[in-house]
Amino acid sequence: MGSRRGRPQQQYPPPAAAAEGPRPGGPFPLQQQPQGGGRGAPPQQPRHDAAAGRGRGRAARGAGPSSAPAAGPLGRLPPELRQAMEETSQAEAAIPASSKAIRFPPRPGKGSAGTRCLVKANHFIAQLPDKDLHHYDVSITPEVTSRVVNRAVINELVSLHRAAYLGGRLPAYDGRKSLYTAGPLPFASKEFQITLLDDHDGSGAQRRQRNFKVVIKFAARADLHRLGMFLAGRHAEAPQEALQVLDIVLRELPSARYAPFGRSFFSPDLGRRQPLGDGLESWRGFYQSIRPTQMGLSLNIDMSATAFIEPLPVIDYAAQLLRSDIHSRPLSDAERVKIKKALRGVKVEVTHRGNMRRKYRISGLTTQATRELTFPVDEGGTVKSVVQYFQETYGFAIQHTYLPCLQVGNQQRPNYLPMEVCKIVEGQRYSKRLNQNQIRALLDETCQYPRDRERDITQMVKHNAYQEDPYAKEFGIKISDRLASVDARILPAPRLKYNETGREKDCIPRVGQWNMMNKKMVNGGKVRSWMCVNFARNVPDKLARDFCHQLAQMCQDSGMDFALEPVLPPMSARPDQVERALKARYHEAMNILGPQRRELDLLIGILPDNNGSLYGDLKRVCEIDLGIVSQCCCTKQVFKLNKQIYANIALKINVKVGGRNTVLVDALSRRIPLVTDRPTIIFGADVTHPHPGEDSSPSIAAVVASQDWPEVTRYAGLVSAQAHRQELIEDLYKVRQDPQKGPVSSGMIRELLISFKKSTGEKPQRIIFYRDGVSEGQFYQVLLFELNAIRKACASLEANYQPQVTFIVVQKRHHTRLFAHNHNDKNSMDRSGNILPGTVVDTKICHPTEFDFYLCSHAGIKGTSRPAHYHVLWDENNFTADGLQTLTNNLCYTYARCTRSVSIVPPAYYAHLAAFRARFYMEPESSDSGSMASGPGGRGPTSGSSASRGTRAPGGAAVKPLPALKDNVKNVMFYC
Repeated sequence: MGSRRGRPQQQYPPPAAAAEGPRPGGPFPLQQQPQGGGRGAPPQQPRHDAAAGRGRGRAARGAGPSSAPAAGPLGRLPPELRQAMEETSQAEAAIPASSKAIRFPPRPGKGSAGTRCLVKANHFIAQLPDKDLHHYDVSITPEVTSRVVNRAVINELVSLHRAAYLGGRLPAYDGRKSLYTAGPLPFASKEFQITLLDDHDGSGAQRRQRNFKVVIKFAARADLHRLGMFLAGRHAEAPQEALQVLDIVLRELPSARYAPFGRSFFSPDLGRRQPLGDGLESWRGFYQSIRPTQMGLSLNIDMSATAFIEPLPVIDYAAQLLRSDIHSRPLSDAERVKIKKALRGVKVEVTHRGNMRRKYRISGLTTQATRELTFPVDEGGTVKSVVQYFQETYGFAIQHTYLPCLQVGNQQRPNYLPMEVCKIVEGQRYSKRLNQNQIRALLDETCQYPRDRERDITQMVKHNAYQEDPYAKEFGIKISDRLASVDARILPAPRLKYNETGREKDCIPRVGQWNMMNKKMVNGGKVRSWMCVNFARNVPDKLARDFCHQLAQMCQDSGMDFALEPVLPPMSARPDQVERALKARYHEAMNILGPQRRELDLLIGILPDNNGSLYGDLKRVCEIDLGIVSQCCCTKQVFKLNKQIYANIALKINVKVGGRNTVLVDALSRRIPLVTDRPTIIFGADVTHPHPGEDSSPSIAAVVASQDWPEVTRYAGLVSAQAHRQELIEDLYKVRQDPQKGPVSSGMIRELLISFKKSTGEKPQRIIFYRDGVSEGQFYQVLLFELNAIRKACASLEANYQPQVTFIVVQKRHHTRLFAHNHNDKNSMDRSGNILPGTVVDTKICHPTEFDFYLCSHAGIKGTSRPAHYHVLWDENNFTADGLQTLTNNLCYTYARCTRSVSIVPPAYYAHLAAFRARFYMEPESSDSGSMASGPGGRGPTSGSSASRGTRAPGGAAVKPLPALKDNVKNVMFYC
C-alpha cells in the first residue's frame, strides 16, 4: 500500500465485538477480574522466541507474535495495522512485509522552538552512483563457514578471471552468498574451479592445496531508482537491497586492510595498543555505515576500540590471567578451569619448530600435568610420553612439565601441545565479558574530547582515501571528506519547582545542572525508623555513626521528615555474612518497632569500595526477603564527609520512600501539551540481555510507568525474566488459567494502569511509551507485538477502553556524534567542549520522511557526548515536532538521582536500572555480581504477579520466574 498521508487519526471505529478480557461495562476496575469465557475471550497468547529481522522494513523470517488478536483491541486500529496483526495470527513464523502492513508516522514538520545554531555531524555525503547494479548468487563447494576463506576464494577468482570472464569488472562480495557488480557480467551463470594454497608454514614442505567449485548465477538488479525516490521523499520504504549493495561496496577495501567485526574495522596500525590487563589489549578502529538521510546518502564514520587477546606466549598469558607467576609451580584445579575457559577457541601457533609456525585452535586443557601424559604411537599398544616425544622428535626439552598441555584439534582424539611451545596468534578479538578494571581501561582509551574526536574522524576518512578506493570508483560512489554541517536548535531548560518553605522556590538550570543550595524537596518523604549496617572493615564505628548522623541531618534539612537517631546503633558485620547480619539486625529492630505497630522505613548499608557481590546480595535480601528499601554508601563517600555527597544521597533516599525531589513548573500549571490537559501515563521499557558467554541466562524485561499526574515524576516498575536474548517483551499482556476463575488477564501494562488509577484516581486517556534498546532491524517487529499487547491490556480493563498511544524508540547505541561548528566559540559549548544541553537536530542527518530527531539533553562530563536518537513508530496523539522534542528534553531534568539533566528520557533510564537490578534477584550461579555500590547498576522491581510469570527458553525449558518483591517496596522508586 502507499504511504500514509497526513497524521494518524485520533479516533477509529469502536470495537465491533466485545473487548478482549472481562466485560465489566462499568468503571475502571481496581482489582483483578476473571476473564469471561464468551465469544470475546481470546485463547492463551502463545509465546514467541523469534530473532529480529535483518532490515528495518523487511519481515524477519520465523519472527513475530503468534497470537490472534481479539476483536476488542483491534477494533480501533487502522486497517493496515489490523491486517498485519491478523496475518501474524495465521502463521506463527511469518511477519508480513512492512509494505503490506504499517507505515511509521511521517514527520509532522520540523521544529522551530529554541535558539538556532549550526553543528557538525560525523556524516559524510555520499553521491548516489549512476550505475546499473547487478546481484549474483554465489555458491562455493565444499561449503565453509569462514568469511575469510570465502573472500580468499573469490579474490583468487577475480585475480585469475577478471579480464577473461568477468568483463573486466571488479565485483563486491559480502563474504557469504551474494556478489554485486556495476553492470552485468557476460554470463547468466558460470562455474569456476579455484585452488587455494595454504600459507607458508616455514617448513619448506610443499603447501597444501584446497580445491573449490564456485558457481556464480544472476539473481536480480538492485533498484537504485527506488532508492533515489526514497531519498527524495517520494517513496515510503527504503529499498534495503540497494543500501546493502552500497554498504558492501564500501566495506570491501577496509575488509582487506583491517580486521572486520560487525560494522567496525580494527588494526594495531590505527593507533597505539593499550594493555587492558589479564592478557588483553585494546585496538583502535573505526565504525562505518551507509545511511539514508534528508541530505541524501551519508557515510557515518566514528572512532571505536575493542579488546583483543595479546599475542603472548601461552604461559605468559596464563600468568597475566591468574595474576600470578606459574613458571615454577603447578596449577590448582580452579586455576586450570579458569585458563581452560579463557583459552577455549583461541588460535595458537607453535614455536618449537623454528620458522615453521603451524596454527591450531585450542579445544581444551588436560587435567594431568605434561609429565604424566602419554599417547599411543602404533596399533600394537606402544605408548610414549609427551616429554619423550618432543625430545626425540624435535630435540626440544620441555621445562614446565608440571603444567597441563593444551588440547587442540578433534576433542575425541586431541593432540597435546605443551603450553611453553605455543604463542597466541595476533588479531583475535575478545568477545567475552570484560571485568570492571578492563572496562575502565577501555573507556579511558576511547574517551576523547570532542575536538580530538572530530580530528581523528576527519583523518580516518582521509586515510581511507574513499576517492581512490577502486571499488568505490568501479561503482561510481563518491564520498565527501568534510563533516556535514547541520542546522540545530538549543531548547531552553525548564523551570523546576521546589518546596515553598525553601529560600529558593524554583530554579532554571544552567548548562544542564543545578544544586540543592537554599532549596527543599518539593515533597519530602517520611523516614521515622531506620538503621545502619557497616560491612566495611576499614570504617570504624564512630565514623559510621558520624556519617549516619550527618546524612540524617541533610535529609531533614532538605525537607524530609527524617528521624535523626536510628532505631539501633550502627552495627559492623562481615561482608561474607550479609544475609545473616541483615536478617538478625532487622529482627532486633522489629522487636522494638513491632509492639509500637511501626515498620522499619530504611536500611543504610556501608560497603567496601570493591565489594564484589555484596551490593547485589544486600539489595536482594532487603527487597525480596525483608521488604525494606535500602541506600548503599561506599567507603570513599563515608571518608569524604562532603555535603554534596550527603545531598545526592538524600535525593535517592527521598524517592525511595515515596517523596518527590522536584517537578516541572509547567506540569503544575497544566502547560505541557498533550500531557497535562488529560490524564496521561508515561511508560519506559527496556530489555537487558546476558553478557557474552552467558549462554543460558534469561533476558530481563522491565517496564516502569508514571504514578502521578500531572507531575509525571514518580514511577513504579515491574520486571520479568524471559527467554535468552528475546527482545520482544513477552509479559506486557498475558492470559493465565485460574483453576476456579478460568482465563484471567494479567501482565505488566495492566498492572501499571491499575496502579496509576489507584494512585491518581484517574484512568489514563493518553499513553506515551518510550521503548529503549531496539535496533532499526527490530522496529516493525517490536511495534507490532508490543502495541498489540498494550491494546489488549487496555481492553481487558474496561469495555471500549482504548487510550491514544504514542510509541517512541529511544536509541543510545548509535554512532552519530555532534560537534560545535566552531571550537573557538566558547558560547556554543559546555565546559567539556561538547555541544550545549538541549541541542536538538531534526534536519539533514535524520530520516528522509519519518518522525525522528537527535537530542543531546545533558552536559558533557568526560569525552564526547552521545546524543540520544528518538524515533516515533506510532502516534495517535498527533504530537508536533516541537511538542515531543520539548517534552522529552524537559523530562530529562526530572531524573531523581542527581541535579543534572540526563542523556535519555528518565522513564527509559529507570527501566534500564530496573532490569539491571533484577539480575541480583536470580540464583547465585546466574547472578551478575560485579556491580559497584556507587555504580549505575541494578534497580528493578518485580511484583508478586509478575514474579510468577515464566516463559520458555529456546530449548523448551521453562525460564525460572523472578522472586516476588514485597508489596511495600514495589510501589516506590526503590531502584534509584
